[in-house]
Amino acid sequence: MLIKPKSVLIVGGGTAGWMTANSLLNVWPDVKISLVESEDIGVIGVGEGATPYLKQYFKQLGIAEKDWMPECDATYKLGISFEGWSGSHLAKSYFHPFFSVLDKPVAEMFFHNCGLRRRGIEAPVAPDEYFVAAQLTNQKVDPTACLKHSLDIDYAYHFDSVKLGIYLRNRAVKLGLTHVIDNVQDVKLDKNGDIVDVSTQQHGCLTADHFIDCTGFSSRLINKALKRESRSYSDTLFNNAAVAIQTQYTNESSIKPQTRSIALNAGWMWNIPLTTRQGNGYVYSDGHISSDQAETELRQALNIQDDANVKVRHLNMRIGRLNEHWHKNCLAVGLSQGFIEPLEATALMLTQLTIDQFVQSFASQETDLITAQNSYNQKLNQVFDGIHDYIVAHYQLTKRQDTDYWRDNKYNLVKPKILSEILYAWDNGLDVEKVLSRHKNNLVYLRPSWYCILAGMGRFPQNLKHSTQVADVEQARKYCKDVTNKYFLS
Repeated sequence: MLIKPKSVLIVGGGTAGWMTANSLLNVWPDVKISLVESEDIGVIGVGEGATPYLKQYFKQLGIAEKDWMPECDATYKLGISFEGWSGSHLAKSYFHPFFSVLDKPVAEMFFHNCGLRRRGIEAPVAPDEYFVAAQLTNQKVDPTACLKHSLDIDYAYHFDSVKLGIYLRNRAVKLGLTHVIDNVQDVKLDKNGDIVDVSTQQHGCLTADHFIDCTGFSSRLINKALKRESRSYSDTLFNNAAVAIQTQYTNESSIKPQTRSIALNAGWMWNIPLTTRQGNGYVYSDGHISSDQAETELRQALNIQDDANVKVRHLNMRIGRLNEHWHKNCLAVGLSQGFIEPLEATALMLTQLTIDQFVQSFASQETDLITAQNSYNQKLNQVFDGIHDYIVAHYQLTKRQDTDYWRDNKYNLVKPKILSEILYAWDNGLDVEKVLSRHKNNLVYLRPSWYCILAGMGRFPQNLKHSTQVADVEQARKYCKDVTNKYFLS
């Protein structure tokens, strides 16, 4: 068994740093945990959505929703609405829900109808019709209402990421974390390549047994000091910049527990509802549009072209991942270890998984550090690449051809191997389930998600014939409404 460190220094704050601090304080109460961050370095602070994995994070820490959500302007999230992505006659939008045990009866109807449609048989295949989360979203239902029936379902959150970082910082300091505010000037290595200390402007050299790099895209420890190499995703994911604008509500009664992802000329726009405002942003490729053009297009989409008072933030993104997230006595967490564009809001999930797996490595039977690190890095890279494949599918499944950006995505000859196998099986009437099963260790998104995106994007033959084998979509709609009324509105 590996010997856990006696002291850990987290370099960098932000959401990743403070999530890491709280996790380590929770599982290693006997380890000295410190965090150094600079007042001069701003927080990215525009990632305001998550996956249901975050729900488990707060549960592990014993933090109740009633305590953290009001502090962070948080709302619930039941899925993502993709609007204008497919360019298909099937649907102008589709909903990717979070799934639950309530979906089993109607999900099978959905899979059945997708199978028929793949064979050229006319059948209703809009994902929105077959999952309870879509019904809850349309009716703006609080997903926690089912708890009174001793039933729990998957859901996620929207939140103000800056306020979440502050909340977690205050909690960590109360639990005994040593908080240092200072600028890191240098990182010292010993002859074996381990980090000895980080030197700061006012507090001198800060030492620890283990160091965690939460310095964002600058990657001060893992990249600049330890020279770890990265794998770029730029050949399949073109988006590398974003512009963000916050707006106020014009009609709060229209708020739904969903993230909206709206396709634009050179990327897509997010719309995220918080309790006090809306978060909006345009994720785009700077090879297809300039930052000024992106801001203009986002302003037009938000109908605030002439408003000079709104705060606008421009960001650059490095899309890819490290080959070695854990090297020597340093672990990279958050943007320092890699970033996949925020289409499925997976950033905090990867942060959480990175630190959870790190802690578990010290509880395993592995005694050799190098072997443990190699296994850890391989598993984490499988998750990064699995998310990458699913996000790439959004772009390579599109039927849009109205701009160079969408044409370049649709006809991109660089295709992830597993995605290619899934599409080949889907298009040629082969057993998709067998392909998904064969690659289960490399997939992050499972059967329902793949069916939702393939159906939502209209990946079916165009010339359809009638059949009596079609599952009744009205029955599916009725089921979802009845379940909503029984468990959430009664």
